[in-house]
Amino acid sequence: MIARFEELDWQETRMGELNLRRRTDSQSGELIYEVKLGDEYLMSSLFTVAEEELARLGLAATDGGSLAVLVGGLGLGYTAVTALEDNRVARLDVIDALPAVIGWHERHLLPVSTKLVDDPRTTLVHDDFFAVMRRAAAPDEAPYDVILLDVDHSPRHNLDPSHADLYTAAGLERLAAHLADRGTFALWSDDPPDADFMTVLASVFDEARAHEVAFENRLTGGSSSNTVYVARRRSL
Repeated sequence: MIARFEELDWQETRMGELNLRRRTDSQSGELIYEVKLGDEYLMSSLFTVAEEELARLGLAATDGGSLAVLVGGLGLGYTAVTALEDNRVARLDVIDALPAVIGWHERHLLPVSTKLVDDPRTTLVHDDFFAVMRRAAAPDEAPYDVILLDVDHSPRHNLDPSHADLYTAAGLERLAAHLADRGTFALWSDDPPDADFMTVLASVFDEARAHEVAFENRLTGGSSSNTVYVARRRSL
């Protein structure tokens, strides 16, 4: 059987042509959702294990209750909706630079959209996560207990050159300033653990770890892995 593709949305963005499409898997009959930016595949609902583990690992490293969580990168929504499964999460803000992506969820186009946007803890924000992290927090701005980031392919492979400064010591220091005392920063990466980035991360945060997350790759018939970095802000 030939896979059937259905274009759910197409928009021109500052980063190129953004396309959301749905196809029927030729073997299982499962509906698969995919996002392309130009000629590049950004994400697929076939592979969500590591995105979900980003939320679980970040929250598992965090103490306390009534947690305020910030997600950088909405995408298909799996990181954000997994964070909501933790009953300690009292507030979930999700930032995405592309209003089209927010619109997909507001229009309930994706499998987790309804669960995500109908939860009163959720706020979807159109903004540039990297610009937000560069800005000093306002005096009356409550810090986040957890920041989860899944935008770039990896610290070395960025979707936009303007993102690169976040992965330096100075950039991570600015990000840490948005975290509460002993708050957690967790980052998804498509690359294997990067020793150089770990050195930078450990220079700013405590308890820096790189978790390799393995998952079944149904396209190749084998397994693949992503990396989730987790670190905690030093005591104030």
